[in-house]
Amino acid sequence: MGTEQPKSVTINVTGFKKFQGVAENPTETIVNNLTSFVQRKGLLPAGVTLGSCTVLETAGDGALPVLYKVLESGTSGIHTKKEHIVWLHLGVDGGAEKFALERQAVNEATFFCPDELGWQPMRQPIVAEDGGTSRKRETTCSIEVILKFLKDKGYDVRISNDAGLFVCNYVYYHSLRFAEQKGHKSLFVHVPLFSVINEETQMQFVASLLEAIASTC
Repeated sequence: MGTEQPKSVTINVTGFKKFQGVAENPTETIVNNLTSFVQRKGLLPAGVTLGSCTVLETAGDGALPVLYKVLESGTSGIHTKKEHIVWLHLGVDGGAEKFALERQAVNEATFFCPDELGWQPMRQPIVAEDGGTSRKRETTCSIEVILKFLKDKGYDVRISNDAGLFVCNYVYYHSLRFAEQKGHKSLFVHVPLFSVINEETQMQFVASLLEAIASTC
């Protein structure tokens, strides 16, 4: 019998535009520049493809059609049983001093301020058919292994069990639910502002994050 070929990995990435209190969202810059950055640096290992890179409006319910169009795009084309599809969502935490791998999302939409389309839900389930606001969904990515990989690279990173209740958690919950239905994987990562960790370091971090995710698939 021949040796089984390793599975290929396609990682699709999203970030967000500005929102109240954050006039320039670092994830918008990272996502817009990521393809050229990894190509120029030759940072993607064999078998790993950087798929779509999309910047989302920082909005919940009103942005769902765009979000699902992006998610569905990851299922288009020819995919085989030997291919992993991963969704990597990047968001900014304006008060953070290090990177955070988010373990889970909760089925609760409570926005501390209106989103960029003017919506401000309070204590509402994100997906009503999933039950109450205490429902949680966890990533199937091996985040402890990813954490060690990134720490070994010298990055200041931690695991978080609280993605907040704003648009980040909202998008993550929908993505985790979609990924479960499609057999994909989903991970949300919060990054600091560029004034805390500079742009070049954050670009390098995300490139290493792609490598870490692929190594666990």
